[in-house]
Amino acid sequence: MRKFNIFPNAYYNYLKHRKSEYHKRKAKIKDFISTTYHAHNGVDGYRTIHAYAVRAGYRISRMTVHKYMNKELNLYSISRRRKPNYEHGKAHKVFENKLKQNFAANEINQKWCTDFTYLYLTDGSTRYNCTIIDLHDRSVIASITDRRITADLAIRTLQKAIDSQAGINLSKLMIHSDQGSQYTSRDFTEFCEAKGITQSMSKAGYPYDNAPMERYFNTLKNDLIYQHYYRTDEELYTAIEEFAYVQYNHVRPHSYNNYKTPYEARYGVT
Repeated sequence: MRKFNIFPNAYYNYLKHRKSEYHKRKAKIKDFISTTYHAHNGVDGYRTIHAYAVRAGYRISRMTVHKYMNKELNLYSISRRRKPNYEHGKAHKVFENKLKQNFAANEINQKWCTDFTYLYLTDGSTRYNCTIIDLHDRSVIASITDRRITADLAIRTLQKAIDSQAGINLSKLMIHSDQGSQYTSRDFTEFCEAKGITQSMSKAGYPYDNAPMERYFNTLKNDLIYQHYYRTDEELYTAIEEFAYVQYNHVRPHSYNNYKTPYEARYGVT
């Protein structure tokens, strides 16, 4: 150090300062991780937390976030409930599987997926949600929850999706679903035919043919439904609408979009 005209005290003070700044920065990042994790009810894993950190301006690697969360903060994402095993039955084909697990779409409103899921109020009564997402960016295009699972609910959801997309060319749209009776019904198939929409259907008993919808409903239930109790239809319906159109579309980063939100990916927002 004398050779370079560096005083020992100055050098060690420099090291001490660097170490102090490192610990301050680390504490700040860990506080951000903890705050974000608890604000989202513990549903986010390290990949999603890393995306939030980067969006907030932190320069940090994904593995460092993993280390801070799991080893130092003991924070783990809540595991999603496992899906039950499915028996692969013989397909009753009304429409062939035109999607064939090609879940990418080059254009907006080119490929939509739809499905139903079951939800429950605190009194044990069942409600049914029908949702449509766009495979281009995984945006929720339409979502309706009702007391009955019917072809009419499927039609109303599809009409809502169409109405939300100004200037949509329905002749270029394909909608993919399972072979549920609501989608194979005369009412729904004739509605699609009248609109010029192409239908595609999963093979019976193969949920992976509609994997993006499976993932969305898992996220809906894990991030929202399992975290709260819903006593009335209004509470449940309002919560689902806010989650779909605000939290999911505008706030929550999506791995398919390189951790951009569906809205950012859809409209090129940075």
